[in-house]
Amino acid sequence: MLHNKIDRIRLFFRKDRESYSRFYSILGFYPHNISLYEQALLHKSSSVKSEKGRPLNNERLEFLGDAILDAIVADIVFKQFTGKKEGFLTNTRSKIVQRETLNKLAVQIGLDKLIKYSTRTSSHNSYMCGNAFEALVGAIYIDRGYDVCKYFMEVKIMKRFIDLEKIARKEVNFKSKLIEWTQKNKVTISFELIEQFLDKEANPIFQSEILIEGLSAGTGVGYSKKESQQNAAKMALKKIQTIPNFLQEVFDAAKKRVEAADLAKQEAAEVIISETEIITSENSDIIPEEGLEIASIAAE
Repeated sequence: MLHNKIDRIRLFFRKDRESYSRFYSILGFYPHNISLYEQALLHKSSSVKSEKGRPLNNERLEFLGDAILDAIVADIVFKQFTGKKEGFLTNTRSKIVQRETLNKLAVQIGLDKLIKYSTRTSSHNSYMCGNAFEALVGAIYIDRGYDVCKYFMEVKIMKRFIDLEKIARKEVNFKSKLIEWTQKNKVTISFELIEQFLDKEANPIFQSEILIEGLSAGTGVGYSKKESQQNAAKMALKKIQTIPNFLQEVFDAAKKRVEAADLAKQEAAEVIISETEIITSENSDIIPEEGLEIASIAAE
């Protein structure tokens, strides 16, 4: 690439050429605005601040990268699997852009070693690397545009680390993963059928909603209840992984439910004890006829 040769010449005159070289090894090209890429690696727990004293992190770039990544992977999958239906294409794209895959990719290209975060964060944030990967895609898009983003994904990522044919055959059961998560965290879950209608070709369409501790976690549509629940579960998993406030609301609701259940049990136990005491008290003043006869004989 001619631009890379020009950028490499310019690099000799830069003091921060080591950072540029590091990103080049990951991206396959030199950044124009390196500050974007450095920001993509700043977790919100880091103490880095802007010149104006404001905290810097990668959340906005992650938001943008998520959308761009969806579009690029959809583009690649669409061209790879000609003739395949929408459901197949959607599922294949989902397997590539899901957090577990992005986490793995981030580690494979060495992104995990460059992320800046507080040491106390790494132990419980299992999606930090995947989020940084999305932020990196957002940085590439702003810095170089869609075509270079697609080059990065096709040449540096897909060809090296992802077997499209293999991943397309892999089954991902989002519903099972979600149920497993709820069981592990001891929260309630329910799958509700919202409505059923017909598409333009008179095929039945189902819309389902997932409630976790009574809170709406995700909705999905499909040509069967199972498919609609799978799509809703996928949305719910993403919501759990990316929206900390929702996760806190779930745990708060679970805590209130357990406390209410414990209180109800306690009140029920107190009622039983109270009724038992009343019955015992009433019976203590009653002497059966057989008891009177025995008492009379004993007196004689």
